[in-house]
Amino acid sequence: MASLLCLNKAILLPREPLVTFRRDQPLSGLSSDNPFFSLFPIQTLNTAKPTVVFVLGSSGTGKSKLAISLALRFGGEIINSDKMQVYDGLTVITNKVTPEECAGVPHHLLGGIHQSEDYTAVDFRRQATAVADEIISFGRLPIIAGGSNSYVKELVVGDNGAFSRRYDCCFIWVDVDRPVLHEFVAERVDKMVEQGLVAEARSLFDPAADYSRGIWRSIGVPEMDRYFRREPTAGEAEKAKMLEEAFAEIKANTCKLTCAQREKIRRFESLDGWRLHRADATAAVLRRNETAAGRVWEETVVAPSIEIVRRFVGGDHGLVDRCCGCAGPGDAAVAAAVGTTN
Repeated sequence: MASLLCLNKAILLPREPLVTFRRDQPLSGLSSDNPFFSLFPIQTLNTAKPTVVFVLGSSGTGKSKLAISLALRFGGEIINSDKMQVYDGLTVITNKVTPEECAGVPHHLLGGIHQSEDYTAVDFRRQATAVADEIISFGRLPIIAGGSNSYVKELVVGDNGAFSRRYDCCFIWVDVDRPVLHEFVAERVDKMVEQGLVAEARSLFDPAADYSRGIWRSIGVPEMDRYFRREPTAGEAEKAKMLEEAFAEIKANTCKLTCAQREKIRRFESLDGWRLHRADATAAVLRRNETAAGRVWEETVVAPSIEIVRRFVGGDHGLVDRCCGCAGPGDAAVAAAVGTTN
């Protein structure tokens, strides 16, 4: 599972694009006058190596939403690093973004893998590296977003660190205070139920299923097993009780996942020495149901992150509009994306 305010996740545009996009579309930069920029440790790099941006974070923090905004601003394409979203199916349960939420941004490695295949971190490293190379060859910015940190670490340090030697890696960590995030992901499960979680899980139900393999590992699938086994013979009261228990288990397991994801990210910094730029999305999640939600998200997360990437790639980088203080078509695109994915 992945995302923020109103189910924002990354989608794979399989082999045929689901939305129309142009790799050469003009995008603009952003003024550095925003006071929130001073809250983030920023390092300007002068290097000939191309940049790859990583958007890290626990499920529900808004990784995909931020990745789309950055892609619109910097001419980027998104590589999904969520280990459940690489599989075909389970659009609701794995929180894949819709074509509308993609806002025309190309997405890769989201879908296309058979549901029963054992897709490993090494498989991801090989495919993500090839996709990043292709994106760079078109003069675009690769943005890797997803909650599977084992995939991210394998990409960065696997194969003797070949990827990190080839690219400069910019890490943005979208973080939300634990109690606030847990409240939000519980609310999001309720919305997933409204959107068809039960029917989607039923489509995969198999009494002989191995819940340790393939897409059957997705939170929201194994928790429904007991209900589906008892459904044909259970009375209405029993079925209602089992559903309530299954939903509670899905919420609890999702909260456990967010804690594990956060600890892995912290270890990237404390043990592996990665330089992480933390974007605190707590205020935006707290105010998700207010009219100001979009503004708070843009000011506290999007704007500082754009400045981090702008300074990281450098003012002379071809992916950045040279008139960073000027308004342009990219600003309208970013504003539209924030509005549609809130």
